[in-house]
Amino acid sequence: MSEEVLTEVRDGVLVVTINRPEAKNAMNKAAAEGIAAAMDRLDAEDDLRVGILTGAGGTFCSGMDLKGFLRGESPIVEGRGFGGVVQAPPAKPLIAAVDGYALAGGLELMIACDLVVANSGAKFGIPEVKRGLVAAAGGVMMLPDQIPERIAMELALTGEFIDAARGYELGLINRVTDGSALDGALELAQTIAANGPLAVRVSKQIMRQSRGWSMDERYKRQTELIAPVFVSEDAREGAAAFAEKRAPNWKGK
Repeated sequence: MSEEVLTEVRDGVLVVTINRPEAKNAMNKAAAEGIAAAMDRLDAEDDLRVGILTGAGGTFCSGMDLKGFLRGESPIVEGRGFGGVVQAPPAKPLIAAVDGYALAGGLELMIACDLVVANSGAKFGIPEVKRGLVAAAGGVMMLPDQIPERIAMELALTGEFIDAARGYELGLINRVTDGSALDGALELAQTIAANGPLAVRVSKQIMRQSRGWSMDERYKRQTELIAPVFVSEDAREGAAAFAEKRAPNWKGK
């Protein structure tokens, strides 16, 4: 793991921190590779239930490292895309904990996550057009899926920022905190981690993939994905725990 990406496990939650505060956590090749490795670990280790992506030093991510760009460096990992996550997020839930700025590639990292917790002072935008560039790491494609198209168009064409209150109003953010975004994200992560891991993972998979399914195939494809969940040990454990009025002991099987 690169020193430019730090990882820590907290009660089944993998906290992944972009650690380039001197550069406002601008994304370079090493950081992208570190995030990709952390995403691989999140999906590979059964004890890890949820991931959180955040930034050190009071900033989430200010976008691509333009100095690296001028040197010909690309913060893209084959198979994972920009930042090691945008093109292929993990199968398990991933929460963005945003303090400070999530701009350009930083916003694209954020919207690749499943949930977003942001500090009330956070700012968001895709200002690439101000530098003669395009938000090509998913911004111009994914943002219209998450907020109204006309608002996404305005952000893409003006390069202007919005604050956390506006982001929450638009549904771009799940929760706004007065304190550390990471603390709020950990609280949300623990709520998710308390649930059946198979059910959580398949629920995410269906929500992510079903937008591309035709009406005729939706229930058929959903049934194929949920069938193993309903006959799993965890399903029986969930029912037993409810009947016995105790916390379930999930096995992920």
